[in-house]
Amino acid sequence: MSPVLLRMSGIVKEFPGVRALDGVDLEVRAGEVHCLLGQNGAGKSTLIKVLAGAHQPDDGEIAWAGEPVSLPTPTSAMRRGIATIYQELDLVDGLSVAENVFLGHERATAGWVRRGETAAAARDLLARLGHPEIPVGREVGRLSAAGKQIVSMARALSHDARLIVMDEPSAVLAADEVENLFRVIRELAADGVAVVYISHRLDEIREIGDRVTVLKDGRTVAVGLPARTTPTTQLVASMTGRTVEFVFPERPASGHHAEHPEVLSVEGLTLDRAFADVTFSVRRGEIVGLAGLVGSGRSEILETIYGARRATSGRVVFDGRALTPGRVTRAVRDGMGLAPEERKSQALLLLDSVARNVSLASLRRYARLGWMRQGREVADARKQTEALDLRPADVRRAVGTLSGGNQQKAVVARWLLKGCKLLLLDEPTRGVDVGARAELYAVIRAVADSGVAVLLVSSEVPEVLGLADRVLVLREGRVVTEVDAREIDEHRVLDLVMEGTAG
Repeated sequence: MSPVLLRMSGIVKEFPGVRALDGVDLEVRAGEVHCLLGQNGAGKSTLIKVLAGAHQPDDGEIAWAGEPVSLPTPTSAMRRGIATIYQELDLVDGLSVAENVFLGHERATAGWVRRGETAAAARDLLARLGHPEIPVGREVGRLSAAGKQIVSMARALSHDARLIVMDEPSAVLAADEVENLFRVIRELAADGVAVVYISHRLDEIREIGDRVTVLKDGRTVAVGLPARTTPTTQLVASMTGRTVEFVFPERPASGHHAEHPEVLSVEGLTLDRAFADVTFSVRRGEIVGLAGLVGSGRSEILETIYGARRATSGRVVFDGRALTPGRVTRAVRDGMGLAPEERKSQALLLLDSVARNVSLASLRRYARLGWMRQGREVADARKQTEALDLRPADVRRAVGTLSGGNQQKAVVARWLLKGCKLLLLDEPTRGVDVGARAELYAVIRAVADSGVAVLLVSSEVPEVLGLADRVLVLREGRVVTEVDAREIDEHRVLDLVMEGTAG
């Protein structure tokens, strides 16, 4: 058995209003591919930023090669042989490939860069990665996304890394490029280099991983699981395990919405490497739920309908009119609203008032000759928040001071004020306590009962089944069944999403 290269014990990291890591443990051996699993918001990104020296832990210990260490800066981490390839690549578009590969540790003499030597070394690294065709003199900004990924990997290798962290490295790669990536990872592991591999794709974990650590809600919930033999059911249960009771409001009888007009019609919608040939509709007052594993394309479907992603092919018809792909402003103008998965970073201005957050999609309503009619803005926001029982009732306070459930109510209030006809909800109860969940369930059902069409995504299968009128089950980006929510149970959904999945 290889020696332990990295041990992180009891790592705690807090940000204002949130405990991102709550005593996380991670152990990585030399020469192994250690996979880090967890849903969005589980703490994976924060943990690797602590390891990379970008964040400082508030508590806990890090041991490197058996010795306690401090990693106060990214440079200190790199000097010890820890290299991180982030999902959002940190390359400089205006510099050449060779300059990016050796950025921060240039090959220089008396302040002069040895360009020939730098270029030759960059070529060697690219050849090792199986991409000798990438010109080392070309500006990185002119490369494809896959080309930039390769350059970022070469940059990590240039530090003589003993451990490389790869955050969703296959996200921008074609199938043949993923195979090449796995070849490189296996060669690195054979040379004794440890790799921490983060991916939502369980098939990749099976193929490339040795052991798995699972995070949930900032805590380690499983350690050292065998990547190839641990049942998928166990991995999924670790990522999505629940300790709360689900209490749902009464819903209309089956078939109640059959005669209602279609608000949304999706036909053959496809987004490369995310989902394919998705077809369904949502009627006025109906809640349709999307169920599937992490990485099955659920969130991407919502974002593509909304226009935040540009579909590869297919058609979205909203309220009788075809939407132009990639046009969020058109979707919002016509009456579509999105409550995204990461509400704090993607939906809310945390330092601004509840009133301003609620009115954000309707600001033109309150603007006259360059002046904001704040009295009317506050009055309208108060009316919406009172209807949703948002607490505290003071709409002038900063929205960032509210609980997670009340922040979500503020996002919903925004779209109701806008006159929303279709509400897209992505993980609406993430980070919400048990009591507030029941309140949000009642809010969502009341919104639908008022005539708004709702499209819901949740990792909690009971939540989808308890709230939705109809359910679409997704597996690997495709709809495998569409059924009345009353006619299917959690076990059948899990069977459907795991069919054809190893383990």
